[in-house]
Amino acid sequence: MTAAAPGVFEGSKAVFRREGVLGTLRSAWDVLKAKRQLRAAQEVGWVRLGGSAVVRNSGTMRFGDRVRLNGRIVPLQFTCHRGGYLEIGDSTFINYGADIAASWAVKIGKRCNIGQFAIIIDDDYHDVDDHTAHGKVAPVIIEDDVWLGARVTVLRGSRIGRGSVVAAHAVVMGEIPPYSLAAGVPAKVVRRLRGGEAAGEAAADLPLDS
Repeated sequence: MTAAAPGVFEGSKAVFRREGVLGTLRSAWDVLKAKRQLRAAQEVGWVRLGGSAVVRNSGTMRFGDRVRLNGRIVPLQFTCHRGGYLEIGDSTFINYGADIAASWAVKIGKRCNIGQFAIIIDDDYHDVDDHTAHGKVAPVIIEDDVWLGARVTVLRGSRIGRGSVVAAHAVVMGEIPPYSLAAGVPAKVVRRLRGGEAAGEAAADLPLDS
């Protein structure tokens, strides 16, 4: 008999301490759903999935431990095209309707919060001048403790530094420095943030449907 992965065991104990027996049962059900619906991924840690997710994987897809996915209102979408790489770090929360796709590489760090209907893509898909030609591709990196508001779009070649917050409806088209508040189209730094690490650590304790 194969032993349970350490992350699964530790995650179950944490839920029991916080939510009791009923919460642990609900959590176990969400973990089983995640294992089933994310089975196309190469690696799935202790992941909780509320609702549903659509997964298309022709590359390499990894989900870390204590990842929380809320697809209850609108399903989540995760796509990894041939040769692409998609990684979601430990303790990251992704809200309903989010669409994440990798043709080259999309890496989301630990303890991130991704708002509802966010779009994260590393591929233009179509050339601007010639709609029959394929667009440009460049990796997307979202570092640890980043918060993306509702309907944020992150486009190819973007890098969002650790502890940054991107306001709702913003479009990221480049680099956002660490511990910055960015807003607008295209997103620009509005001000620098302090205490970003503490805010990011607190995000790990948010409930699945926050």
